[in-house]
Amino acid sequence: MKPLYVLLTILFSCAAQGQTARAFSEQCVQRYASLYHIEPEIIAAFIDVESGWNPRALSPKGAMGLLQLMPATATRFGAFDPFNPEQNIAAGTRYITRLMWEFHGDLRLVAAAYNAGDKWVGKWLLDYRNPDVVAYVTAVRRRYILRRMAAYPQPRR
Repeated sequence: MKPLYVLLTILFSCAAQGQTARAFSEQCVQRYASLYHIEPEIIAAFIDVESGWNPRALSPKGAMGLLQLMPATATRFGAFDPFNPEQNIAAGTRYITRLMWEFHGDLRLVAAAYNAGDKWVGKWLLDYRNPDVVAYVTAVRRRYILRRMAAYPQPRR
């Protein structure tokens, strides 16, 4: 019953504001990226890869919402309802920002840590050989580059 209530609350709040759930989520990405001084294209790239912008996404391992937060990570970063797009984006952005600090802005390490765990990546740094992690890092970097190119088009010559 609670998930239905949450979904209806999200839909009614978005409808009341005259915007779709996707537009509301994109607005949250802009707001929290600005708040934590991180490029919104980075957060959006993670959402592209993690859930494809589905706020109700649930992985077989238990990751939830737009940024596919694990329950402990969601709680740790303040998303007490991980299926709530705003809470999920706020918590996920805080987590990604912390990873950016920890790994000195190296998006490869940040993406690997987000996917495989920051303690594991912190120990091995770039020596990750798991093909799933490598594919994930590649996907996030590709989405980020595409989003950056779209956000800042090159001038015509």
